Amino acid sequence: MHTVGRIDIEKYKCVTEDVQTDEVILTDVQTAHIQEHHPDSYERVIESIPSVLSDPDFIIEANKANTAVLLKEIPHRKEKIKLILRLKGKDDPKEYKNSIISCWVIGDTTWRKNIKNKKILYRKE
Repeated sequence: MHTVGRIDIEKYKCVTEDVQTDEVILTDVQTAHIQEHHPDSYERVIESIPSVLSDPDFIIEANKANTAVLLKEIPHRKEKIKLILRLKGKDDPKEYKNSIISCWVIGDTTWRKNIKNKKILYRKE
């Protein structure tokens, strides 16, 4: 388990009002998942995770409680990143932290579909 960034709790209250911590972790299990399911993305997204967490372009509603889909464009690398984040709520065990479920590089079509077809909870000004 590694701390990979911090979030602005106020910004993430659009997902759930009871976010309990600003710390975000990436477990070894989820690192292995990302490397296995998105091998071409892992090295490209890992260094951008703190920026995606602290300054997402969009926070989109996910299909699970206390979970958000984050979208972030990294202009200098001409890449778009999608990250799934599970937030620690008040009913979660004390030892839980906000945790990255997965992340990968997406194309323009997927980016546009997410923005058009999903419920946007937060949009960067």
